[in-house]
Amino acid sequence: MEISNSGFTELGSQLVLPLFKGSAKAPNNSLSGLSRTQRSHVREALASGDFDGEKGKRMTLWTPGCNIILVGMGDKESLGHKRARNTGARLIASMSKKKGVDVTVRFTSGWSAKRMVDFAEGMMLRDYEFLEHQEVPEDHIVDSWNVDFQTSARHQDSLAADLSTARSVVGGVHIARDLGNEPANVLYPMEYARRAEDWASGKDNVKLEVYDWEKLQELGMGGHINVGKGSDRKPCMVLFTLNPDADEGLQRPCIVGKGITFDTGGISIKPSRGMWDMKYDMCGAATVFGLMEALHATGYSRRVNGIACLAENMPGSGAYRPGDVFKTYSGKTVEVFSTDAEGRNVLSDGLWKAGEFNPEYIVDLATLTGAVVTALGNQISGMWANDEVIATRLKRAASRSGEPVWRMPLNAQFRKYMTDSAFADIRNGSIGGRAGSSNTAASFLEFFVPNRGFEEDNDKIPWVHLDIAGTAWGPGSKARSEGANPLFQFGTSGVHVRTLHRLITEY
Repeated sequence: MEISNSGFTELGSQLVLPLFKGSAKAPNNSLSGLSRTQRSHVREALASGDFDGEKGKRMTLWTPGCNIILVGMGDKESLGHKRARNTGARLIASMSKKKGVDVTVRFTSGWSAKRMVDFAEGMMLRDYEFLEHQEVPEDHIVDSWNVDFQTSARHQDSLAADLSTARSVVGGVHIARDLGNEPANVLYPMEYARRAEDWASGKDNVKLEVYDWEKLQELGMGGHINVGKGSDRKPCMVLFTLNPDADEGLQRPCIVGKGITFDTGGISIKPSRGMWDMKYDMCGAATVFGLMEALHATGYSRRVNGIACLAENMPGSGAYRPGDVFKTYSGKTVEVFSTDAEGRNVLSDGLWKAGEFNPEYIVDLATLTGAVVTALGNQISGMWANDEVIATRLKRAASRSGEPVWRMPLNAQFRKYMTDSAFADIRNGSIGGRAGSSNTAASFLEFFVPNRGFEEDNDKIPWVHLDIAGTAWGPGSKARSEGANPLFQFGTSGVHVRTLHRLITEY
């Protein structure tokens, strides 16, 4: 989508008028540039009561030279970011490029600058398709939407800046979606690394390191090694650093993502019906990549570290087994309860590595447990945290971004379930079975969050775990049907790129 903003000047081939409830007549400037006949049609529609501006209502007026779409926004006083964003998304989903790709959206009386940007962001987010591996229908229009957002002169400067930021952040979301939607035969651990290297190439303020199979063995990253050794496509760790020369001596955030490019379950193999969408098991790592793009594209000047923990979990002859014990990068040992609890294993290395950056805080993202989907569905990510300040900040950023999280418990009993191994420091499965298993998984991860400076007497580094198993992809993942989330149609969502960008840059 190409975007611009201007005053109430030229019209595109399609005109969108987002109007509030009770709009019995056209607001000032909304009909500028229309013919007398076109203006008459709009006025008649509003005066007749056929269009009342109620939330979710739309009316299309087919007129020569301009397709006019009236969009109901509901009560002006109660318009929040969620309604504005979702309405913009549903609007662009309903529009046809056959009526023209040049679109004018006119924000008139009652619109604040923030709500304008939310509406535009919704349009940008929903304007996504992934057609890399299929024949495009003959009637498919590949031309991009050209959308001009028009408003009064007093909003022009701020709107231009905010639209540019939103577009850059959404670009990061789309990168995350592209990675998540790729099939596992195309996107595997070292292919992710290659794409990251291509992205970083030529960017003077980006440092990228790849720990390949040999490096992982040299460092003793047993979480990655054991999960990935059953596959011919070996694991790796990708380390992003944005603005590596900035903030010398200061603590800055580190974001860690689970990147299982395909998860069969390994020896503890999944049933076939539970395996199809396991290409999405790398969406945490996809979010890390998308976040780095969003931060870079918006010109963020401070240091941020990102770690992608990548492996393919396959039941090959060299695969690890239930009952195995291996040593992680931290030196702590893990007894394998299930090879299908593999994400926490690679994250054990990633979290300990994150501690070496002496970060302000660590946030990890992982499609970790089916239990969180049972608990929270497909609209809310589970959140666990060891620090109240960062938990509050992240929850606020998530709410403002329309990507809600729900705080889940960490307590000694859940940790006891995991550390009650007779043969290792911790097990990767709970003696409590499936009950509370998203909580026990979080307790496992907490075990690998280091104390500040790796000193036993120091406090743990502030840490948040986001279980995105329910939000990383939606009910429409296997088809083009729209799921419950209007911001994306099918496949992966790119969840929390926007949340983390807001957390890092605004809070």
